[in-house]
Amino acid sequence: MSHPLDALIALETAPDSAQIPDGPGPRAVTAQTHPAWANMVGPYGGATAAQALAAVTSDPRAQGRPAALTLNFTAPLADGEMRITVDPVRTNRTNQHWTVQIEQGEDVALTGTVLLATARDTFSETEAQPPAVPQPTDVDPVPFAPGLPWTENYDFRMVSGIPGRPSDSSETIMWVSQIQPRAWDHVSLAAASDAFFPRIFARTGKPSPAGTITYTVYFHAGPGELAEQGEHLLCRARASRFHKGLFDQVGHVWGEDGRLLVTTTQLVYFKGV
Repeated sequence: MSHPLDALIALETAPDSAQIPDGPGPRAVTAQTHPAWANMVGPYGGATAAQALAAVTSDPRAQGRPAALTLNFTAPLADGEMRITVDPVRTNRTNQHWTVQIEQGEDVALTGTVLLATARDTFSETEAQPPAVPQPTDVDPVPFAPGLPWTENYDFRMVSGIPGRPSDSSETIMWVSQIQPRAWDHVSLAAASDAFFPRIFARTGKPSPAGTITYTVYFHAGPGELAEQGEHLLCRARASRFHKGLFDQVGHVWGEDGRLLVTTTQLVYFKGV
């Protein structure tokens, strides 16, 4: 049986983009939204992030591993087909810069950039350390958001910041794993790094209409490190400020072995509560 993520990132070359340029130049693929990744309105943002990143990494011109992904959601995506256009605008010895755009009909629904990097031997140190938490097997799974199909792809084990409970802090700490096991890679991490519910829910305990405007993922690990990871990710996120209908979110994602895999940031629109 196909994994829900692999079904999501099944891309096809757009009919009018059959030839791949030898150098920089746009190439278009088509993708479909998937019912397993549906959200309250349209698809889950992490699913769209996975599709955008897959469109770049599957391009034969891609060089290096994903290092950064930034997406700007300009309009809600509708269920159905989308056109993803990618372009390697500059390539040098150590990194490659791509632009990405998603269109539905005449509308641009997403713009963004992807940075691919070539590994180099340099000074290495990690300053962001994981919090002291119970092992995932010692934390009971909880229904994250019943009725939202995308949440059924993940097992959530909440350590702190449980939805529906107002708090003086917007911080959430949780273990996350995939319901249907699949090795972690950059595409699946791009999807899972959006699995935090909006920080306004964590702070007020009340659901409020909210949507991501811009989403960034910094990938700190290469394919070799990701291949060594267990099934669970330790995820921590909090907001810095809620103000005039916007709040930010800063998140970190560690592997079971304590290695930092991802830093992620968002800016989120919300209505008053």
